[in-house]
Amino acid sequence: MAWIALFIAGLLEIAWAYAMKRSDGFTLPVPTLLTLVLMIASFGLLSLAMRTLPLGTAYTVWTGIGAVGAFVVGILVLGEAATPMRLAAGALIVAGIVMMKLSSAS
Repeated sequence: MAWIALFIAGLLEIAWAYAMKRSDGFTLPVPTLLTLVLMIASFGLLSLAMRTLPLGTAYTVWTGIGAVGAFVVGILVLGEAATPMRLAAGALIVAGIVMMKLSSAS
């Protein structure tokens, strides 16, 4: 259950990062409100996952999902560059997430 909560928390992190980008520096009310609601939900699920999972594992996986997800959204939705070096960096983050998951006892 903790891993499911953590995964959903990571997806919500991607969503709030995208909503924050769309808020135009918190000047647009709807994306700003959406950012705050998604942040609270993401942190809440992270907190739930941390009841069982080690801090280092939970936080690393959560931020990794958010980082890679935001990276992918940036490329696919916002038209950001997909250079070889950026793609390699994203792959390294994914490798780190997988290693953290595999090294966790929970």
